[in-house]
Amino acid sequence: HRNLRGKRQSRPSRLSHAACPPPGRCAAGRRSGLGLWQLRAVVGYHFAARAGRWRADGGNSRRGAHISREILGAPNGLTFGFAASAGLLGIVALCVFAAQTAQEYTYGTLRNLLVRQPSRMKLLLGKLVSMSIFQMVIVIVSGVVSIALSFALAPHAKVSTDLWSSSTAISAVIHTTINVYISAIAFGLFGMALGLLLRSPISSISIGVLWLLIVEGILGTVWSTANKWLPGSQFSNVAQGGSAEISYSYSMAATIIYLTVISVAAATFFKKRDVAS
Repeated sequence: HRNLRGKRQSRPSRLSHAACPPPGRCAAGRRSGLGLWQLRAVVGYHFAARAGRWRADGGNSRRGAHISREILGAPNGLTFGFAASAGLLGIVALCVFAAQTAQEYTYGTLRNLLVRQPSRMKLLLGKLVSMSIFQMVIVIVSGVVSIALSFALAPHAKVSTDLWSSSTAISAVIHTTINVYISAIAFGLFGMALGLLLRSPISSISIGVLWLLIVEGILGTVWSTANKWLPGSQFSNVAQGGSAEISYSYSMAATIIYLTVISVAAATFFKKRDVAS
């Protein structure tokens, strides 16, 4: 009877130890969950604030601009929704590129990869190419879905689609797809550089999203000419094909300069820094 009672008393302790993972793993899970909730809160606040500002300005597009049915019925009206989603696609690209780069340090797999491919630059280029192909698939699928929804919702909004099948509309779709892809790759390279510098998926994603959505939004509101110098604004303007305030060529040149400086700095750290440090 005493042995049976001892076994019964010892079982809960063994179960409790088996059900609870190591303290470090529990702490990592809590930090990951907290980072995901912070990311959701930041993105939700950003889009809610932008939607509220658009309604307050009396417009239905960026910065209070008004888009009529006649504008949507134009050949390039087919791509308005697709181009407007470039910002969200850019955030997705930043998160994917940053996570896929920084997790090599988190999980300790970078050392194993360098054993099979000693050249760090070749390894980094291979990761960039693979993630760029993945991002291309995302952009193409998003464009197809956006165009299909535009055709499906146009009759309900009383928007004419007669010009959406013209050669001009097809050219606009191709140009918009290229611009959105360039913008997404720019956001992705920005996230990849943060992943190489910070070597933590949660830190790189949090800081990147915080800067692009919150800090740049505040600076653009307080300082009217800040959008001409902020990297996120230039990336987004490339996807839009330029704007009345900032030309497409200016945004493209600024994007190239920003990405060149960031990429060279990140690649230098990746090449010179010790893997175990």
